[in-house]
Amino acid sequence: MEKTYACAITGHRPTRFKFKYNEGYSLCKKIKKAMLKTFCHLHDEEGIFRFYVGGALGVDMWAAEQLLYLKEQPGYQDIELIVALPFEGHDSKWDAMSKQRLQIIIHNATKCIVIGQSGTTSDYKKRNYYMVDHADFLLAVYDNNRKLRSGTGQTVNYALKQNLRIIFLHPDTAEIS
Repeated sequence: MEKTYACAITGHRPTRFKFKYNEGYSLCKKIKKAMLKTFCHLHDEEGIFRFYVGGALGVDMWAAEQLLYLKEQPGYQDIELIVALPFEGHDSKWDAMSKQRLQIIIHNATKCIVIGQSGTTSDYKKRNYYMVDHADFLLAVYDNNRKLRSGTGQTVNYALKQNLRIIFLHPDTAEIS
């Protein structure tokens, strides 16, 4: 059987960014554009067409929307979007618009899987590790120098231990390294 190459995506919630929830902010637009460019590169140069997102606010949602947009473009119809949710109802405290955005993403995704049942923070870790375990690459919208304790940092460290190739997209500059 032919190996499917995959990329997991991790990144911060909107509260970590200078612009918070203001997606009209130029830096947010730059981050989304950089993600799209990275997805095109991974697809065209690395043969990656399966992408895992975690169904969280911020980077996960932006990445999913960029991938669904890309999937509509000629030559990218083979893209598969897998949404890995930590547990049912993880979005229960979200505002109505964010919940609706997630439902649209799930509806248009190739597959949606629910990783945990406990509804505790350990389900988020299990979800992140699941995505890394199923991927060859990790796109991390993450500042490796800030040493913040976060699920994103934990995911990056786990991916390093698993020898994944990691692409860093800096959250304050949108630069790719």
